[in-house]
Amino acid sequence: MASPLPPPKLSTDSKRAYRAVLTLALPTVLAMLSQSIVNEVDIIFFAYLPQPDASNAQAALMPSLVLLWLFGGSLSAISVGTQALAARRIAESDVHAAGTVLVNSWVFSAIAGVLFTATSYLSLPFILSAMIQVPAVREAAESYLQWRLLGIASMALTFSFKSFFDGVGRTVVHMAASVVMNVINVLLCWLLIFGKWGAPEMGIAGAGLAGFVSTWVGLFIMVWWAAKPAYRQYSPFRWRNFSRPVITAILRLSIPSAVATIAVMSGFLLFAGIVSHLDALVADGDPNAEPVNSAATSVIVGLLKLTFTACLAFGTSTATLVSQSLGEGKPEQASRFGWVSVRLGLFIFGAVGLIEGVFFTEELLGIITKSEAVIAAATVPMRIMGVCTPLIAVGMILTQALFGAGNTRFVMITELLLHFACLVPLAWLLGVTLEYGLVGIWTSSMIYVTLLAAVMSWKFRQGDWSGIKI
Repeated sequence: MASPLPPPKLSTDSKRAYRAVLTLALPTVLAMLSQSIVNEVDIIFFAYLPQPDASNAQAALMPSLVLLWLFGGSLSAISVGTQALAARRIAESDVHAAGTVLVNSWVFSAIAGVLFTATSYLSLPFILSAMIQVPAVREAAESYLQWRLLGIASMALTFSFKSFFDGVGRTVVHMAASVVMNVINVLLCWLLIFGKWGAPEMGIAGAGLAGFVSTWVGLFIMVWWAAKPAYRQYSPFRWRNFSRPVITAILRLSIPSAVATIAVMSGFLLFAGIVSHLDALVADGDPNAEPVNSAATSVIVGLLKLTFTACLAFGTSTATLVSQSLGEGKPEQASRFGWVSVRLGLFIFGAVGLIEGVFFTEELLGIITKSEAVIAAATVPMRIMGVCTPLIAVGMILTQALFGAGNTRFVMITELLLHFACLVPLAWLLGVTLEYGLVGIWTSSMIYVTLLAAVMSWKFRQGDWSGIKI
């Protein structure tokens, strides 16, 4: 029988600490970027639809993805507890306990995925009516989500397996699955959006179908990998390992993350609703008016999401190193990994921010949309967020590091306060009340990002998270 794969060797040595972070982070970055490109492909393909279908589809994409993550993302928060516990058990050399964490995680995700899918379909008409005020955009979002919501269960299950592999230091697994998934999605999008090679011409609904199919393919690859001989001693599919205390421990860590995800997605739903309200004011009752602000926001989010995803990848890798260090009884090493990751994030994403927000802003926007009006509306907000990219990195990396340490409740409270006491009211105040439009709305995001980075830096520096037992 194959022996269990050992966790990566940790070190407090300066050069080795940087190497350890990069060794775990780079496959995770590639994997999550590949997975994120599933949605970026959609927005690029939509640009080649005839007008007004192109702008309507692009305007519908951001609220659609936010709604998808409201359900699927909140359920996928099971990954926080799964990764933290798997990493801690591996650091304690308890292979059986690490495998038991995976079993409990994926069984819960499968059952909850069915329930969340049913709930999402029942609530879809009400949520879309409340958040999208332009009828054509609302219809486009509904046709897209009719397919994408079928991927909620596969999303949650994928995150259960991903977080286990990340926790034991095998970040390359999700990278391989994501690359295959993305290739399939690109091909299916091209076939189904435009009706190529005899496929039905489905428009935005075709992108939803392609995303749904590709996410299930990615899940099957993860399951196949877990069944390989090298992972048999983890017993990843042994039903008798389902344990109420273990699932309780996973949920105790994951539920605050789920609440934080719901807060984030609800905040962004309200954010998108404010942008849609701005379009309704500009249209002044004209049903054929182009939803410029909503389309511009989707384009900005499309570009920034790649940055968010890469920052999150660095953060999840940091969470593994923090959790394993604490499992070995080395809190100083855990802290060192956190700050090493922050320094790498500042350097790497500072360069990314210059590209996005200073040097190539209009060129990047032009790749995603062919509408001059949309490019004009998106340029200044994109520059604002590009400059903030290093702060985004700091906030997201340290958020995940605190998750890895088990300090999930603090993150939950912080996200609730920042979204509902800062982001949403400021977006309305600056964008609508003071009439600064889309620039004012995105300025509220800049303030939110700055506060998130400051609060997470303060909390991580305190170090009280190092005494949390999980």
